[in-house]
Amino acid sequence: MLSCAEKKKEPLVTPWGEVQTDTILPNDNFTVSDIVGNGELIALTLTGPETYYDYRGRGMGAQYLLCEKFAQKLGVSLRVEVCKDTAEMVKRLLAGDADLIAFPLPKKLAQKNRLIACGAGVDSLGVQWAVDTGNKELADSLNSWYKPNMLADIKKEESYLLSSKSVKRHVYAPFLNRAGGVISHYDPLFKKYAPVARWDWRLMAAQCYQESCFDPQARSWAGARGLMQIMPGTASHLGLAMSDIHDPEKNISAAARYISELNGYFRNIPSAAERQLFVLASYNGGYFHVQDAMALARKNGKSPHRWRDVAYYILALEQPQYYNDPVVKHGYMRGSETVDYVDRIRQRYAQYRGVPYGGASVKGWSGGSSTPSFSPMTPRKAKKRHRFHI
Repeated sequence: MLSCAEKKKEPLVTPWGEVQTDTILPNDNFTVSDIVGNGELIALTLTGPETYYDYRGRGMGAQYLLCEKFAQKLGVSLRVEVCKDTAEMVKRLLAGDADLIAFPLPKKLAQKNRLIACGAGVDSLGVQWAVDTGNKELADSLNSWYKPNMLADIKKEESYLLSSKSVKRHVYAPFLNRAGGVISHYDPLFKKYAPVARWDWRLMAAQCYQESCFDPQARSWAGARGLMQIMPGTASHLGLAMSDIHDPEKNISAAARYISELNGYFRNIPSAAERQLFVLASYNGGYFHVQDAMALARKNGKSPHRWRDVAYYILALEQPQYYNDPVVKHGYMRGSETVDYVDRIRQRYAQYRGVPYGGASVKGWSGGSSTPSFSPMTPRKAKKRHRFHI
């Protein structure tokens, strides 16, 4: 009778096959051994300069970098889920969507929601990371790992990584022979491959100097290599072997193909000269961030196809009221760096052609980290995900 009364439990089937009996469903907690066995630590946070943002395909932000170090200690990879606010982080942690909140959450808020405040934090501000109350093992592991000096140390490390000091290169002169009109030893290569990019070869030369100062052996902490500072992922996408990435001709050839690809994303911009500036910004800061700035320009009644209008909103992506706007899909951006990158290339390109420089992209802004003042807007939404043991 017991056998007849029991309802047969149907197996859970996913596109990858049937889920095993050790399935981790929402509201269950991963122990440290579960996390290690699964090979992945999932953290919830908010986008921002102090928390998490994408920088040339690499996660940055003090909270992210700290969490990455903890994941490395466990020997697992780190996956970050960006939420729209603290309420969503708490809700998703309680639902079992992630292992921890890697964000300075007020301890009172953690206690109110039956979370354990643990790991990285600032006692004077009453903030700390948090895990679910049923995950004391993870909380103990975080507490034994974190030391008060870690936050200051990671901020120093990040500051170094974002500075020019982290790029190893020999600085050559921007002109090899000004009187003879020779910019560099690589002029023949720029002339050969610039048609692939549909650019003036002198614009490629100006960009190359900004990237590597004409040093074919240049490399950055993030892994960018060679004359045009091509990232490993981009090299793979373009079919450029890492063994060839420092070869001047192959590096410039790959960069020209990449520029051509980026150019295609902006084919709806009528002016070729304007289009070049969008491509430069994407080369430096990422196409998706530029797309976010274009969306902000459109929303605010400006032209998404005019560089000066979009550059203003690239700078604005350093401000929370803008990188949290609903039309922004990729969060915080180091916009001042990207606008400065474009302006420096524009200035050098004008120098190479012997024409006057047109001035900064945004009126009243001459580079550096300061940005114009902006009016507040509303935060954006984030996607929700679940995970299973397969």
